[in-house]
Amino acid sequence: MRERQLRARDLLRGDLEGVELEEYVEQSVLTTRLESMQAWARANSIMPLTFGLACCAIEFMSMVTARHDLARFGAEALRASPRQADMLVLSGRLSIKMAPVVRRLYDQMLEPKWVISMGACSSSGGMFANYAVVQGADKMMPIDIHVPGCPPRPEALLHGFNKLQKKIRGNPDLGWRQRYNAIGTEEWARVEPGSPSAEALAAAKRFSELEPYEPGVSSSTAAGEQD
Repeated sequence: MRERQLRARDLLRGDLEGVELEEYVEQSVLTTRLESMQAWARANSIMPLTFGLACCAIEFMSMVTARHDLARFGAEALRASPRQADMLVLSGRLSIKMAPVVRRLYDQMLEPKWVISMGACSSSGGMFANYAVVQGADKMMPIDIHVPGCPPRPEALLHGFNKLQKKIRGNPDLGWRQRYNAIGTEEWARVEPGSPSAEALAAAKRFSELEPYEPGVSSSTAAGEQD
């Protein structure tokens, strides 16, 4: 520490020259792009909405406790107003009756905004395969991260949150279809089980040729630009 102070003093006096000056600059100066800096700041200053749907909300509440400590990732400032929040955690089953309310909250949130679908009920309807529950929250709003489980532990939700941070910074983890070269095998794309249609294969080819993910852009913003 004392050595660094002396080198800083020498720099101010103009005594550092040549190789010593180059080494000091290399150790002290960081260069980056404005977009990368913005994405880094957004990823480490997320403000979740204090909102819960069902039993998964208890696990969501546990994220701010001392054991898990969401503040380590700069997201401890939970907001009670959607106009001050930029992340929504759908923690539990989403009923047809509640869907318009959740959609209104989502529309009132700040841009860019992100959504985590927490648990099987929110992601796919879970055990509630009936007329009263939305069979997948992605049918009514863009979802950035799906966290499986019934309910997922706080560690699993933190893992999903870390994946969201990577996505915001512009370095998202590959999905399993990308990892295992399985694009075009989606259920909606099959003519019959195990046989993707020609349209699905063409869509998969177009998808693989898209430009790289843009840092700091949420799924909702990207969907709006495509429309």
